[in-house]
Amino acid sequence: MGHHGELVSLDNPDATFVADFPGKVTALGPSVAGYGYNSRLVPWLKAHAGDYDAVIVNGLWQYIGFGAWRALHDSPTPYFVYSHGMLDPWFKRRYPLKHLKKWLYWPWAEYRVLRDAAAVLFTCEEERLLARESFWLYRCREAVSSYGTSAPPQNAQALSETFLSAFPDLRQKRLLLFLGRIHEKKGCDLLIEAFARVAAAAPEVQLVMAGPGEEALTRQLQSRAAALGLSSRITWTGMLAGDLKWGAFYASEVFCLPSHQENFGIAVAEALACSRPVLISNKVNIWREIEEDGAGFVETDTLDGTTSLLQRWLASTPAELAAMRMAALRCFDHRFQMEHVAEKLVRIIREHSPLSS
Repeated sequence: MGHHGELVSLDNPDATFVADFPGKVTALGPSVAGYGYNSRLVPWLKAHAGDYDAVIVNGLWQYIGFGAWRALHDSPTPYFVYSHGMLDPWFKRRYPLKHLKKWLYWPWAEYRVLRDAAAVLFTCEEERLLARESFWLYRCREAVSSYGTSAPPQNAQALSETFLSAFPDLRQKRLLLFLGRIHEKKGCDLLIEAFARVAAAAPEVQLVMAGPGEEALTRQLQSRAAALGLSSRITWTGMLAGDLKWGAFYASEVFCLPSHQENFGIAVAEALACSRPVLISNKVNIWREIEEDGAGFVETDTLDGTTSLLQRWLASTPAELAAMRMAALRCFDHRFQMEHVAEKLVRIIREHSPLSS
């Protein structure tokens, strides 16, 4: 689109991922662990802010945001903040002591960061609405700037074969795919329990649990699956990347994510990009878009809700599944393809900073 971007990071300039990044990075670290305090950030921003049309702060609760506020809140260079779901009230309910600590920090730091931003960017309408529920002291200019991903490789048949060659026992099965971190908030336990309820009536279905995770939780889930008599019906692949990851999407019939909290869910967008319907909870914040576009099914993040997701999928006719596959791809193309996301972000920056070029 003709725009030039650079990154400022509080990481150590000697870090491999900094050196390997395919673009200009000014790494001001090392920084204080955890909060990331760095005395070099504010002077650097004050000296260089005039070189840029806009500054985007990625995330909350670390010094990068407060430092940007200190340097830019009275500057002609506007700054924007991506909250990335970090204001979701789920965290308040799940970790009340951490939330109390955040309250001590909020009024003099993060509240000001959001209040004085040209706009606070939310990746979907649900995230914008939920953000208002975490702190009663809350004021900001809100904008919805979707998130997304690039289109996947298109050689679907070859990629599917790559995956099935790595896991040959999955051939000739209807694959139900979970792909993500094995983590308590992802609802992995709900998926296994719900699968137990429908497995006997759907002997051709195999659940694929793909992703890295906490060893203790993974063992606990595998033990529960064994107790339910599902050991042979669930394939644990570990983390998948590259062709194997895309092959897993293409080889599967549907993707399932019954999360208790999910700001966006890149894997959901990736499934849509592969023309795969998604079965998600209404705690995946893009559920409104999925439901509106008919790109999958949405239910509550409960055992009954997750069971209903699987039952609705299994009750769908081949024609209905084909229509959902087409709707899934349209949903991705319209809402989550990175090129469109970039265009909308540039438009929002222009609208909130009229002097930008």
